[in-house]
Formats: sequence, structure tokens, C-alpha cells
Amino acid sequence: MALWRDEIPETTLTGEGIRLRHPGPDDYEAWAKLRSASRGHTEAWEPAWSEDELTRTAYKRRLRRYQQDVETGQGYPFFIFRASDGVFVGACNLNNVRRGVLQAADIGYWIGSPYVRRGHARAAVRRVVTFAFAQLNLNRIEAATRPENEASRSLLMSVGFSPEGYARRYLKINGEWRDHLKFAIVRGDLLR
Repeated sequence: MALWRDEIPETTLTGEGIRLRHPGPDDYEAWAKLRSASRGHTEAWEPAWSEDELTRTAYKRRLRRYQQDVETGQGYPFFIFRASDGVFVGACNLNNVRRGVLQAADIGYWIGSPYVRRGHARAAVRRVVTFAFAQLNLNRIEAATRPENEASRSLLMSVGFSPEGYARRYLKINGEWRDHLKFAIVRGDLLR
């Protein structure tokens, strides 16, 4: 299997001061540096990191998984770059794409600690949701956030996601099963 972009057509999304594209081998240094610098900010909201999380080998495994997801239509990973200068600021991914009668996916995102509360995550979520509805013809995008993550909850609501319920012990976050609030936006909802 070739390593990422050799076989997958590039998907670039732009708008609201950001540019999103699939990650590639040349992004490793910026990704590892930002992830390392942001660990204290992100680890409370993410699965536990592996011991080799930030190594080039682990990053290559990540790229192979991303490539497989895109090839099979099960996922669409995007790195977020500031449009003004190309600085890498985070990621926004569509995961677990389900077809058939459901036509849905999950959305996840993270922003590096130097770039939080600057509108990058909101812009990325809006743009990826638009891509999911317009290009992938999905009907429903779902998101989950821990109840105490007020910033993520506010972001989802500000974009147009609606709360749908409380999921007990929903995801294993930072080594422990955690409750989550569930949100969704469906085609035809007002995207704000």
C-alpha cells in the first residue's frame, strides 16, 4: 500500500480563515510538535496516548489507517491550517461513516492549545459538516462531548447541533469510561 496521497485524491476545504486537507507524511513535524505542546490541554478529552504516540512510526500507522478509511469511505481526516500563514492548528475528522438507511458519521476535533478560542474549531466543524452533507450526501452528523467540556458543548450548539441525550460510560477517555452528552445535526438543520 502506498503511503497516503499517492493514491487518494486531495480533498481541500477552505473558508472562514482556515484551510483543511488530508494529513500527509510532510505534516509529521508540525503535528508532533503541536500535539506534544498541547497534551496537557487535550488529554482530559481524548483516549489515552500510547507510549509511542508521537513517534514517526506511530504517525505512519495513523496515515495508513486514514488512507484505508478514505479508500473504503469510512472516514475523512482533515488537518486544520490557518489560511493566512499555513500554520497547523489542529484536526477535524469525520469517523465511522455509516451508509445504507442511516447515512451518518461522527465528527471529532481538537485544537492545539496556542490556538484555542480563536474560531478555528468552529470554522472547521462548519466546513466539514457542509462537506459531509453536500459532497458525501450524508443525512446526519453526530458528536459526543463530556458533560464538563463546556467549550465543546458551546461550539456544537453554536454551529447548529442539537442535544440528543446522555450516554453513560460512552467512550474510554484518558484511560477511564466516561459519560458523554450526545449531539447531532441533520441535513436541513440551520447551519450557523
